[in-house]
Amino acid sequence: MAAAAAVVRGIGSKLSQNLRELRIHLCQSSAASKGTRDFIEQHYVTLKKANPEFPILIRECTGVQSKAWARYEFGRERNVPLDNLNSEQVAEALESLITKP
Repeated sequence: MAAAAAVVRGIGSKLSQNLRELRIHLCQSSAASKGTRDFIEQHYVTLKKANPEFPILIRECTGVQSKAWARYEFGRERNVPLDNLNSEQVAEALESLITKP
């Protein structure tokens, strides 16, 4: 968990520099989305406090595959799958979306 917290601190205010929106899709109950749920429970507040005006959207739907979507300038989007990742791996996946548009 310490590594995920470090990644979240590193992301900090970089969200609004490179992105226009961050969306996280996950299932409320599936085992494959557990790491994503854990990440949100442990780190969402920290991310939101560092970026109070930035849209971080959490979308829950039964049976959906866990994914993170990043929207950049000019409507360009990228996504990364988050299924079966632990909280630290979710943090690293989000960092890859933010630092490599």
